[in-house]
Amino acid sequence: MKVHHFKNLPIAEQLKLEEELLRSSTEEHCIINEGTPPTIVMGISGKMEELVRPGATLPLLKRFSGGGTVVVDEETIFITFICNRKPHDFPESIMRWTGEFYQRAAPPITLRENDYVIGEKKCGGNAQYIKKERWLHHTSFLWDYSEERMDLLLHPKKTPQYRNGRSHSDFLSKLSDFFPSKDHFIQLIKCYLENILVLK
Repeated sequence: MKVHHFKNLPIAEQLKLEEELLRSSTEEHCIINEGTPPTIVMGISGKMEELVRPGATLPLLKRFSGGGTVVVDEETIFITFICNRKPHDFPESIMRWTGEFYQRAAPPITLRENDYVIGEKKCGGNAQYIKKERWLHHTSFLWDYSEERMDLLLHPKKTPQYRNGRSHSDFLSKLSDFFPSKDHFIQLIKCYLENILVLK
């Protein structure tokens, strides 16, 4: 697996790179990106009028994959796996693999429904794309976040059951409350990758 580590790569450029590596490469990749200019990112089927407050001034873009709508900025840590299909043939098995990966690499992160959580609060959301022979799993982890920017998002119609109607501030958790630094968190990820995979 090839590891690509960026700092402040704009999310639009990151998503283009992800799609290129998914479609044009036969190798497996892990992309780590620390931060991006503030942007609202929607899944491919998202509808702006249902998900974003009128008058929001941040740039808005759509991923080529599914998933929910997120506000990302300088304090977001992105981790994306791009892998060949076997042995993870179905969305559920990909989620099991990534959930176990993060739980072992960086406790106290665990998987809850389709979110990464610490306790009862979400610290990372994901988007997946599966094609005939390859899959992609993209996660946006909240090292920190701006409540003002989060309030640009409307409460979506479809939410995880464990959210239980909570507002963003009551539902979200910051990694910075649990890990001493971004570097420390990223080194945990890289070290665990080295233990389970051959890195290039």
